[in-house]
Amino acid sequence: MPDSHEIKLILAKGRIEAADVLMLRRRVFLKGVVTPADAEMVFVLNDRLQGATDESWPPFFVEALTDYIVFQAQPRGYISEDNADWLIARVSRAGHVDTVAELELLVSALERAIFSPVRLVSFVLEQVKRGVIEGNGPVAHGGRLQPGVMGEVETELVRRILYAFGGDGNVAITRQEAEILFDINDATAEAANHPAWSDLYAKALANFLMAASGYQVPTRQEALRREAWLDAPTPGVGSFLGQMLAGSLSAIGDSYRYGTLDGEPRPPVVIASSLDDLSPRATDAEIEWAVERIRRNGLNRNERVLINFLKSLGAHMYPRLVPILDLVVA
Repeated sequence: MPDSHEIKLILAKGRIEAADVLMLRRRVFLKGVVTPADAEMVFVLNDRLQGATDESWPPFFVEALTDYIVFQAQPRGYISEDNADWLIARVSRAGHVDTVAELELLVSALERAIFSPVRLVSFVLEQVKRGVIEGNGPVAHGGRLQPGVMGEVETELVRRILYAFGGDGNVAITRQEAEILFDINDATAEAANHPAWSDLYAKALANFLMAASGYQVPTRQEALRREAWLDAPTPGVGSFLGQMLAGSLSAIGDSYRYGTLDGEPRPPVVIASSLDDLSPRATDAEIEWAVERIRRNGLNRNERVLINFLKSLGAHMYPRLVPILDLVVA
């Protein structure tokens, strides 16, 4: 770690300049390991000099602390429950993350780790939900969002977070993630959301429900991939639903069908919510919970898209899903 004299000089001038970042980068990474003292020093500088940093500071902040939390803290490559709690406490104030760099750190840690606790990804998704509902926070990247609207940028951030958590042992969407997706959808149901949100919402919740029904689901990267048609001009509602069900989403269905043996679903997928929790999912309870969530505020457009997508996957073959499928008559 740089000696206290160098740190005092940076703090005294009240700004982190490009030369300071270069010096810090050399000192921190030269020895090949980011120590606890290094991590604390980076946090202290960031906390005290927010808004007075060179543009090279945020990338260094994210890189150094990602390296520490994922690769230096034990176990290497895994974010333990204790380390997740430490990281959340370090970047949040009253449960909120205030800066773009801190949000990027959280996402970067999820992307680089082999395993992360479910509550870490839930915490990151909660930051997006707050930004969408309130129209501010780091999701807005220093600007303002239209409150209650799920735009393309916010949707792609959610996709990135879900991808990041889809490492070893986290193939299917978890109930904790599904809960936040339901919350976001409820909060934006009447808004002019970007079509990418309907696409992602249907894919993510279908992934959760098909796994709960006993299906061997595809990887998150395959199940949640962005379709090229989303970059085309936005169509009307009827045309939009037709494109999703007749084209992009139905193609995803092949990945689920390949998960069957002789037309029968494989045994339920095991989802790990912590390093010690490898118990099978309570599938009946998951489905009952999902039915209650969908019914809570009455069916909205995205929930109809979800249910019709499930039908396109042949989900009627699975008795657990019938209560959901019966909510919409195709």
